Amino acid sequence: MFNLFKKLQKGTSLILVIVSITILTIFGIIILQWGTMQIKTTNQAMEKELSFQISEAGIEYYRWHLAHAGEDYQDGTGKSGPYVHDYKDINGNILGQFSLEIDPPPSGSTVTTIKSTGYTNSNPNLKRKIISRVGIPSYAEYSFLVNSNTWFGDTENIKGKMHSNGGIRLDGTCDSIISSAKETYICTPNHGCNNETKPGIWGAGGPQTFWKFPLPAVDFNIITVDLSKIRTSAQDQGVYLGPSGSYGYHLYFKSNGTFDVYKVTGRVSPYWYATTYSGWTYGSVDMKTKIFFQNYSIPANGLIFVEDTTWINGIIEGRVTIGVGTFPENVATYKSAIINGNLVYNQKDGSDSIGIIAQKDIVIPKFSPDNLEINGALLAQYGATQAYYYWPGGSSVKNQITTFGSVISNKIWTWSWVNGNVTVSGYKNTYTTYDSNLIYAPPPYFPKKDEFEVLSWDEE
Repeated sequence: MFNLFKKLQKGTSLILVIVSITILTIFGIIILQWGTMQIKTTNQAMEKELSFQISEAGIEYYRWHLAHAGEDYQDGTGKSGPYVHDYKDINGNILGQFSLEIDPPPSGSTVTTIKSTGYTNSNPNLKRKIISRVGIPSYAEYSFLVNSNTWFGDTENIKGKMHSNGGIRLDGTCDSIISSAKETYICTPNHGCNNETKPGIWGAGGPQTFWKFPLPAVDFNIITVDLSKIRTSAQDQGVYLGPSGSYGYHLYFKSNGTFDVYKVTGRVSPYWYATTYSGWTYGSVDMKTKIFFQNYSIPANGLIFVEDTTWINGIIEGRVTIGVGTFPENVATYKSAIINGNLVYNQKDGSDSIGIIAQKDIVIPKFSPDNLEINGALLAQYGATQAYYYWPGGSSVKNQITTFGSVISNKIWTWSWVNGNVTVSGYKNTYTTYDSNLIYAPPPYFPKKDEFEVLSWDEE
């Protein structure tokens, strides 16, 4: 009996040992499987992250490529994509590849879409895809860009960014960044001061939270467009108008995408006028008589070059840039553009745009409409965008000018001349709104910045 009990105890102990071993074995297998799964998950996460980094590298590579070959959307191959590149570590070991698809910008735009798919050699089926839109902003991103001291009066309203390489007196209102390259500057009598030192931006306007100074100056040598290239392109595939043999040309744009060209044969009787950077002149910038020359359609490349003084107005249907100048370049013979009436888009949705690039000034004449609207990007390369000071006042004092687009002026810009708080020439009320469509879809040949900016970035 005693021996039987001892045998039963030994048997029970053996069963317990076997059960325990079985349980531990099961737990061991579970832990091993869990550990294996964790290692696999970790490795997969690392592979996934590396694929993402490889995909990002593809985006950065093509941004670099566009910075050096801004109009190459075929990766230097001259062939359709996709374009596959190896991704290497610092030791030159190939870890994976990225495959690129490039969508060129639509006509008139600088916005390029880059699609990059990254994957590793060790797990090529685990792919990550990034889609990024990049574009080069034009200098038309500013409602005003001026290379000199500037004064915005209390009746002037600015919508959009404004920058001056000089000082700014701002008595009006703004809704975006107003910046100056000056920490302080000397404010002269033509801006209501007695040669006083003022902050880079000052005045009774605001809100002052938008005032930023000093910021880096904008290099107007970079902004200066090579008008001779516009002339050559206009001669090849655009519209070229040589010296008129008279006072210049009048370009009248129509809503059907064409424009009439007239030769200006007479000007209004002379009167006294002055600019912000020169003395008094006895002359005229107003048309009196003209004769019809020819009707043109806006060319496919959008370029018109006029080698003479040019009067411009009408309705813009399409995308066009007008270059105005004469060669060889000589400051004594620089040519100006004159906006002698409303110049507006048929549609303000980005499909229509005009750039006017004048060698000298872009001018509002004395006998302009009482209420004037100008749509477009205006660039006075060596002169100023302004209404001259027409003396005496009377008919030269107008009610309102509204601009939709961008004004870039090398010398002092102004639409109005005041004595105290009284407008004595030009427009009493000015309203300026920048056209956001011009930032990445400027008129043909309008100056752009150097670097592509990332506009959107998404993983698919």
